[in-house]
Amino acid sequence: MKKSIALFMTAALLVMAQSTLLAQLRKVPAAVTEAFKKKYPGAEQVEWTDKVTVFMASFSEGGTSYEARFTSKGEWKNTENEIAVSDIPAAVKDGYQKSKFTEYEIQKAYKISVPGDKLEYRLHVKKSDLQQKNLLFSSDGRLLKDNITL
Repeated sequence: MKKSIALFMTAALLVMAQSTLLAQLRKVPAAVTEAFKKKYPGAEQVEWTDKVTVFMASFSEGGTSYEARFTSKGEWKNTENEIAVSDIPAAVKDGYQKSKFTEYEIQKAYKISVPGDKLEYRLHVKKSDLQQKNLLFSSDGRLLKDNITL
């Protein structure tokens, strides 16, 4: 039994390492870099990461760090930046307080700009080392998603 678990874990690690390696080998398409330059002409310290389904640009602008995601065709998906927990808008705090996750402590908060000039907020919350979630709220405080994190 222990042997099969060890074998499974080894195989899983090899698959993850291979997919990460392959993901880093693709070149960022020109359509993606052009779309990024058009959207963020003042971006500095730009670093690209291939996330298989999207290309992610980590950059700074105006002293703030951001992560922007684009499809391989250059379509902008979203941009996020970390904000202080104290900067979470009142409507989002209210939505969190009305959710079933109030026993969890907010660890980090992110503001996410999405197409259509909309804002969303992702709260990383933790109840214990094993009980952690990413909660996605609309700007009016509606809980849109809750994902388990590891």
